Amino acid sequence: MSILIFADQAQGKIKKAALEAIQYGAKVAEQLGTTATALVLGPVEASELVALGNYGAQKVLHAADTRLHEVESIVYTKVIAEAAGKEGSMVIIFPHNFDGKAVAPRVAARLKAGLVSGAISYPDTANGFVVKKNVFSGKAFANINITSDIKVIAIIPNTFPVAPGTATAAVEAFAPAINDADFKVKVVKTETVSGDIPLTEAEIIVSGGRGLKGPENWGILEDLAKALGAATASSRPVADAGWRPHHEHVGQTGLTVRPNLYVAIGISGAIQHLAGVNGSKVIVVINKDPEAPFFKAADYGIVGDAFEVVPALTQAVKKFKEA
Repeated sequence: MSILIFADQAQGKIKKAALEAIQYGAKVAEQLGTTATALVLGPVEASELVALGNYGAQKVLHAADTRLHEVESIVYTKVIAEAAGKEGSMVIIFPHNFDGKAVAPRVAARLKAGLVSGAISYPDTANGFVVKKNVFSGKAFANINITSDIKVIAIIPNTFPVAPGTATAAVEAFAPAINDADFKVKVVKTETVSGDIPLTEAEIIVSGGRGLKGPENWGILEDLAKALGAATASSRPVADAGWRPHHEHVGQTGLTVRPNLYVAIGISGAIQHLAGVNGSKVIVVINKDPEAPFFKAADYGIVGDAFEVVPALTQAVKKFKEA
């Protein structure tokens, strides 16, 4: 009755969110007195698979079929359900990222399993199998008791810190029963977003809004991000205006992020934006309007002109790192 963890990959590399899911699954396995098995679909180097033992996986099921390189949610659902049956898995863990959101509900429906999507806690097994999640755009919590025999949990990225160990995992080849007719969607082109750090995996994010007045002024934000080793993001009005690409838009209608540090520059803090960032560990707001709503959600706030504050902050960060 092992715990099965879906460890998704991109371009043959295991995603950070998958490592978090594996470590989460390993702790759940420890709670339940069982073992943790990671499932990897698509071609991935053997060394990466063995290294998943560092995050608590005792075994890795690897379906190296090249047809599984790209996520096809219907096929992935069939494969994951087959793997769960093979392992006798009663708990299946997913990262609550794009791949997990596409596949976890399908797997739950196929296996008639209870599902908690966006989990932010380990299961409380003292009285049932209770998992906490955010509701109402992060303004409240819900404690959900999963009573079905099979349980599916999708955890929000950047919620559970990763602390790798030194173990290795046993890798077992897995050949699921799939054929070409199962693939209903064909990927004809893949465009990889440029940038060093994916927003959903970033530990630090520097984000800008209309207070920067135009795309020509984005350099001061990028300089600060580079000094901090951060990813860059934007509010929706900025993306809608074409100042920044839409894949940088965070908020209720964009990406939900949970970095350790979120720096908001020239963003008023509408509720739709807060819904996407209020899981951040620390929020710093820079705005010249002392009545900006974002200050109510901030851990630290600076009332001042971004064109004066941000360059000074960048220099301070550089000086600190050089010391």
